[in-house]
Amino acid sequence: METLEVSEIDTANESCEKRHKSQLFLGFYNYTVILTYMAIPATVLGMAAAFCGKFYISLVCIMFAGLCDAFDGKVARTRKKSTEAERKFGIQIDSLVDLVCYGVTPAIIGFNLLTPRNNITIYSLVFAFYILAAIIRLAYYNVTEEERQEKETGHRKYFCGLPVTSAALLIPAVFIFYKVMRHNYFATAYAVWLAMIALLFISNFKLKKPGIRGLIIMIILGGGVLAALLITATM
Repeated sequence: METLEVSEIDTANESCEKRHKSQLFLGFYNYTVILTYMAIPATVLGMAAAFCGKFYISLVCIMFAGLCDAFDGKVARTRKKSTEAERKFGIQIDSLVDLVCYGVTPAIIGFNLLTPRNNITIYSLVFAFYILAAIIRLAYYNVTEEERQEKETGHRKYFCGLPVTSAALLIPAVFIFYKVMRHNYFATAYAVWLAMIALLFISNFKLKKPGIRGLIIMIILGGGVLAALLITATM
């Protein structure tokens, strides 16, 4: 039994070494991860816009990243001959990108909403809790998803807790009220909104994963939120 385990490890190591020798760069760059990678430059642009106070540009960037995320899984499943390493890489890279797009970026927007009247310590704790909740949820998802794939085939039918990617719709939605509230009041409302979302990230409840119909409904809702943001931006 011990000899078999050593043999399996040696085989895996040889496969890894061959892959490293045949690649110029680390990682995977086939078409299944293009949409996932595209979300990062959009999100960095959104962060830069937030630092400049151009929040509506930040929100459009987050929504674009959410649109990429909505389809990256479906694109990945079209590749029938993915290796075990590619499959595991896909799980990890998707969560890491999600953390940047929907965990860190909303907190950066929150910091740039603050005024001298806002208590920076309290708000920092709220934003830190939001990021930590996103990290916990994504790490937990990665562990449970790998366990699930070892036991069953196909994709999961339920989420446990609110998906982090829901921030792509929930964060822009609250900005519909941005110009109808005083700036320091909106910063407070935004922080409370993030705290509520963070609690939902780590709450233990089942949420049915949307199919094609659900995805279409979310895209329509996203279009409605985007239209509302464009209207409020011109007020």
